[in-house]
Amino acid sequence: MKILYVTTVGGTMGFFRDFIEKIVEEGNTVDIAANENLGAVSDVFSEIGCRKYLLSCARSVFNTGNLKAVKEIRKLVNENNYDIVHCHTPIAAFCTRLACIPLRKKGVKVIYTAHGFHFYKGAPLKNWLVFYPAEWLCAFWTDVLITINKEDYTLAKKHMHAKKIEYVPGVGIDLQKFSSKPYTAERVKEIRSRLGLTAEDKLLLSLGELNENKNFEAVIRALKVLDDKSIHYAVAGEGKLHDYFIQLARELGVLGQLHLLGFRNDAPDLYKAADLYINSSLREGLPVSVMEAIASGTPVICSNIRGNADLVNAKNLFNPSDYKDIADKIRSGLSHDEGSPDALQSVDIGKFGSQNVSKCMKEIYKQC
Repeated sequence: MKILYVTTVGGTMGFFRDFIEKIVEEGNTVDIAANENLGAVSDVFSEIGCRKYLLSCARSVFNTGNLKAVKEIRKLVNENNYDIVHCHTPIAAFCTRLACIPLRKKGVKVIYTAHGFHFYKGAPLKNWLVFYPAEWLCAFWTDVLITINKEDYTLAKKHMHAKKIEYVPGVGIDLQKFSSKPYTAERVKEIRSRLGLTAEDKLLLSLGELNENKNFEAVIRALKVLDDKSIHYAVAGEGKLHDYFIQLARELGVLGQLHLLGFRNDAPDLYKAADLYINSSLREGLPVSVMEAIASGTPVICSNIRGNADLVNAKNLFNPSDYKDIADKIRSGLSHDEGSPDALQSVDIGKFGSQNVSKCMKEIYKQC
C-alpha cells in the first residue's frame, strides 16, 4: 500500500512517527507533503524511506499559495499512484480533497483527520461562516472523516456527508514513556531547585506555545487571586507572548512565582515534578499534554472546552475566563480534598495510547 500524508504544518508529523514507522516495517510505502520543515523528526522519516515534498499551501485561508498547492498535490498523487491520501490540518485538507476529486474516480481513497474543527460550541461566528461551509462541502469528497473528540464526532455524524465517519481517540501517546517512571527523584529535585522552590512550595505546570489560544494569561491572573507566594507556575514553551507575560506578572506582583521555561525536551520529568497540571486553552481538539500528564500520574485541571471534557471529569473543569474559578480549582487540586482532581479515575487512559490508536488506524486503512 502506498500512502501520502499531507499537512500544512510540518511539525504535525511528529505525532505520527511511531505509527508510520510500524506501517513501513509492515511493507507499506509512506511519503509526506507539507509546507514546512518537518523539524526534529525529518531525519527519522528519511531513514525509514519516506520521501518528503514541499507544498505551497499556507495557514492563511486567503493565501494564493493554496491554489498552487491543489495542482501540486494532484500532480504528486497522480504520478506516484498512491492508494491512500491522508490529510491533516484544515487548509491542507481542503487543498487535498479538492485536488483528489478526479483521482478518487481512479480508486484513490482520501482520509481526513480533523484535529479539532475550527467551528465548535462557543466558537466565533466567523469560524462558522468560513470553516463550516468548507468542511461541509469537502466532506462529499472524503472517504473517511476521522474525529478525535466526542463533540466533533457528534457534529460530523449529524452534519457531514463523508462516506465514513470514524472516532479515533487522539493521535496516540507513548504510555510507557510517561507511566514507567523514566525519571529519578534527584532529577525532580534538581528541576524544582532550579526554580528556587522549597519543599513547602507547590508547582503548577502547563505546556504549549505562548499564544492567545493557550490562555496562560488566565492562570497568571489566577495567581493574583490566590495570593499565595508558595504557589509557583511554570510554563514550558516558546511564543510571541513571552515578554507580555513577564510584564503582566510584574504588574500583578507575581513575577517571582512565574517561570517561563522556554522549549523543553524533558516533559516526563516536568510532569513528575509538578503538583498540578493545568490546561487553560480556549480551543483544543484533544490535548496531548493532558493525556501525558494523566499517564504520568499528575493531577489535572482543565478549561471546560471540547477535548478537555473527554479526558477530565466535570468537577475538575473551569471557566477559562473566570480567574476566581481557576483559582478555586487550583486550591482544590493542591489540597487533595474531596474536590481534588482525580483525573486518573475519570478516563481510561489506555484507549488513548499509541497501541490502541494504531490498531484503530490500521483497521481504517484496511477497510479502504
